[in-house]
Order: sequence, then structure tokens, then C-alpha cells
Amino acid sequence: MASEETQSTETPKPKKYERLFDEPFGVDQYSDGKQRFNRVPAYVIVGVVSFICKVLYRYRIDGREKLPPLADNSGVVAISNHTSYLDVVFMYLGMFPHYWPRFMARDTLFDHEPLGWIFAHIGAFPIKRDSADRTAVKRAARMLKNGEIVGIMPEGTRRGKGSAALHVHGGAALIARMGKAPILPMAVHNVDKVKRKGERLRFPKITVEFGDPVLLADFDFLPKDERLDGCVWYALRECFAMFQGVPRDEVDMHALFPEDKDYTQVFAEHPIPQHTSEELAAGDAL
Repeated sequence: MASEETQSTETPKPKKYERLFDEPFGVDQYSDGKQRFNRVPAYVIVGVVSFICKVLYRYRIDGREKLPPLADNSGVVAISNHTSYLDVVFMYLGMFPHYWPRFMARDTLFDHEPLGWIFAHIGAFPIKRDSADRTAVKRAARMLKNGEIVGIMPEGTRRGKGSAALHVHGGAALIARMGKAPILPMAVHNVDKVKRKGERLRFPKITVEFGDPVLLADFDFLPKDERLDGCVWYALRECFAMFQGVPRDEVDMHALFPEDKDYTQVFAEHPIPQHTSEELAAGDAL
């Protein structure tokens, strides 16, 4: 075993793919002049995945016109409820090839090859789960300031995959605030039917749906310590409303997040303004 002195003077090993995490991917260049890294591997990887998914799941995109007015004028935080790993795949395909989202992914996924190489080369970047990962937050905010799309699953893990209760995490709103970006709710329909426990693999038709943008500024009436969670709670309710095919006020958020504060009555008494992407792009909000 090395001595304490030897350990303290050792040079830390460079983190794998760190350069890719900090270089542009969804845009050609950052404001500081940093150039985009090579997208050729991503075109090949995502192109192949897109073809396979089109054949197997016959996926379609609804409401994609809501993305360009936002993405062409600012960064965007794209969120969705999370029932399957396929959520992220189809969210990505819903924006490809015109836009290249940067998805947060659990840091341990980058330790396994070739998965780590693939994730890094399609623009994903790591976040440490169950910790205040300031590096990931600052990295995501910088991406937004430079006009990129950052994809986040606010539930943190897949619903129904484990016994732990899911929570609404306010990190998506924090990153949106730091990056001065709107939050864009999304939903991926029927991914929960692909593989259910004890059943055979299925190939249902998948639909990716875009909702209307949510602005953190509309939640200033909430106590300061509740604004981030309240905003993400509301945005996630939009995701579940699309996913379940019901009006937002019919989503039972207390049943979905029994350990978190239920804002249903709060927002019933204080309705949140409804925005369209075109209105935000035409105004001063972006």
C-alpha cells in the first residue's frame, strides 16, 4: 500500500471523455469560441437506432413544431416522466436530426465500454446520482447559455423499477434558472408496454409528444424555498397529463409522489399562465 505522502502527491488521472462533456455538441460554437466536436459518430449511432426504432415501433412525433421557436432563440431544458430507458431514446429521436440534445446520464454508465464511448459521442454527460453534483449543474447551465438543449428526467430513476419512492427533484428548474432557459415538457407514449414484468417483449407504436413551455418566473408567488420544486412539480404534471391523455387538473400527483408536497390546490387558486413557444420567441422572455 502506498504511503500517505505518496498518495497525496500523486497526480489525479484525467477523467475519461471530459473534453467531450465540455465542448459544444448541439451548436456549432460556444460564445467563448470553443468549436463543436465531431458529430460523425453520433450521426451513425443515432441513424442506426432511428432506423431500428422506426421499423420496430413505427414511432411518430406530435407537436414537434413547438421546439424550433425555443431552440432557435435560447437554450431549452427538455423534461419527461420516466418509465423506461426508451424514454430517453425516443426523446432524442424526437429532436434529431435538426437538434442535438445533451442528456444527463448516471455517471457510472460512462465506466462501462462501449456504452460510455457511445454516450459521450452522442452528447450525453454525467451526473452523480443522490448528490449535489455542482460540476454537472454548472456544465448544464453553460450549455443552456450557449443555446443547447439539455435533457433531464426529474424523477431521477424509472418509475416502477424498484421499491424506492420517487420524488420531484427541483434540479431541472435550478439549471433552467442558471441557464436562463424555459422548460419544455415532453411525454413518450407506450414505452411502458414494451416490456412488462412477466410478459414477453412487445413492439407497440410509440408516440413522442411535445407540450408547451413552462417559465420559472411564473412561480415567483411561491415561497423562495419552494419555487424550484413547485415549478418542476407543475412541469412534470404537464408531462403526466400528456402521458395519461387527461387534463392537467385530473392528474393525481399525490398518488404519483406521495412523499412530496401536493401543489394541486395551490395552482388551482393561483393559475399558472399558459405560454406557447411562438409567444415566448416573439417576446422578451427568451
